[in-house]
Amino acid sequence: MYQLSRSVRFCVNPFLPQQSEGHNGFSARPAGVGLALFLELRVRLSHTVNPDTGFVINVTHIDRAVRQHGVPLFADYITRQYRQSLHIGLIDLQQLMTKTFSVLENNFLPCALNELSLQLTPFRTMTMKSESPHTVFYSEKFEFAAMHKLWNDKFTNQQNLDAFGKCANASGHGHNYWVEVTIKMTSTECFNSISFQHVVNHHFIDLVDHKNLNADVAHFSSHIPTIENISHYGWRQLCGKFEQCELHSVTVWESDRTSCTYFGP
Repeated sequence: MYQLSRSVRFCVNPFLPQQSEGHNGFSARPAGVGLALFLELRVRLSHTVNPDTGFVINVTHIDRAVRQHGVPLFADYITRQYRQSLHIGLIDLQQLMTKTFSVLENNFLPCALNELSLQLTPFRTMTMKSESPHTVFYSEKFEFAAMHKLWNDKFTNQQNLDAFGKCANASGHGHNYWVEVTIKMTSTECFNSISFQHVVNHHFIDLVDHKNLNADVAHFSSHIPTIENISHYGWRQLCGKFEQCELHSVTVWESDRTSCTYFGP
């Protein structure tokens, strides 16, 4: 079984008589004119590979289906709400995504639609999954800067160098870390993204940002501050702190090439 993901980017001009199709799908189609709302829908499909084509499904088929059946739902709804000066909340987006999932799921047969994600900004995403159709996954990225040294006092100097390489530098070294926190909930009606940010900052980011993890964070006096252990620490700090929703995962990047996700015990 294979899983294939495809992102479809599009813009909405809610006050123009029609959307501008454009010719650059990498940027956005519809393309948008002037200052437009930029959104991205990502689908994840699963199926076997067709032995004659080597495809799970041709991605042009995905693009066509999403643009014909998914994008208009968003464009029409956004246009209608904006022209009435009405706010679009997360509960509205949840209902819209539920409808979009239902409309799209039979357009990729025999592939199964496993996930539908809406990227609200480059750092905020809402996701719905076929395995839990009444659950919304909300993800947001944060950043912090910190230094650390990877070292095990039980090892000899040479063993530490063999195990950790340059990361065992005696003076330490630093990273600009990214963290993505994902929560899950059955309804976004009572979810407050500002309160969510406060919890993440207060219980995790503020404790590690601009810190020497080995010296300033008590947890890492007994745990080597690898990204594996940092993601686990993030989970430990945040689990049970969110009202009316549940922590799903914590992902930590120490570079654009290296990340670790912890899903709990």
